[in-house]
This record gives sequence, structure tokens and C-alpha cells, in this order.
Amino acid sequence: MSQYKFDVVMSCSGCSGAITRTLSKQDGIEKFEVSLENQKVIVESSTLTEDDIMAAIRKTGKSVKVASE
Repeated sequence: MSQYKFDVVMSCSGCSGAITRTLSKQDGIEKFEVSLENQKVIVESSTLTEDDIMAAIRKTGKSVKVASE
């Protein structure tokens, strides 16, 4: 299983909720964490690629990039 970390611009709980709903509907995601406070999303998946997950997050209209840490 791979873990992917993303920096996502979220301004409110509605933003983080939209990402939570989107990721919970994705097949192949075993676990994820959305942190509004830290502006981070961490996703664990054994089947999806980093690009697949980033594309799903982008569908919410949020700015997303691979975390630099």
C-alpha cells in the first residue's frame, strides 16, 4: 500500500467536507485523512496512483499539489 500526501487549499469545513465525500466514494482508497487546519490530505491506496487521487481532489475545485515534505 502506498501513502500519498497533498497540500490542498481549503478555506472552510465545506471545503474539507467536499474532499471527504469525494475520497470516500473512490474505489481503491483504503484510508484517508483530511486536515483543514493543516491544509493537508493524506491518502493510502494500493491500487490508485498519485495522479488518480490528485485528479479526484481537483474535481472538487480545490487547488492541490503534492506535499513537499
